[in-house]
Amino acid sequence: MKKAEGRRQKAVRSISSPTFCHPIKLNRLRKELHCLLLSAFCLLPSAFFAGCAVDERRNVPAGAQATVERVTEDIAAGRDAKVYEEAASEWRAAVSADENERILSRVRERLGRVENRALHTGREQQSASAPLSGHTLELVYNTRFERGEAMERFTLLERDGGWLLAGYSVSSDTLK
Repeated sequence: MKKAEGRRQKAVRSISSPTFCHPIKLNRLRKELHCLLLSAFCLLPSAFFAGCAVDERRNVPAGAQATVERVTEDIAAGRDAKVYEEAASEWRAAVSADENERILSRVRERLGRVENRALHTGREQQSASAPLSGHTLELVYNTRFERGEAMERFTLLERDGGWLLAGYSVSSDTLK
């Protein structure tokens, strides 16, 4: 090993040494390793959380989406009785026809028509617990109405290859 010359020079191993590594290359290697580990540390949690959202649905089945759109159009047009008649028996068992009309007319009068909505969360169950049974979807939307914003929750049941409304609720400060 050579002796260091001057104030800022370090001892440098001779080239014949089996553990020779140039100080500049060593620093570069450390920086690359640090970047690699930092990237892995940042990506690992996002991959873990993406894997936890197994039940979450971002692509709503076409039939279920058509049911949401049909119910929305019926509510806007004041066809509350039609919504009630076409709903799943679970909805009709939980809500009377008068209560159905009161709920839907309140949404229509206070919030107005739907301008746009974006899926917030979606959950799918192959065998839902009572009072629901069978294949269900629970879709929660961030919805912009004419006169305010709200969270809409649609519960749909798959019956005979089609989707039926089994629950509907709207949460908004405008409804308070």
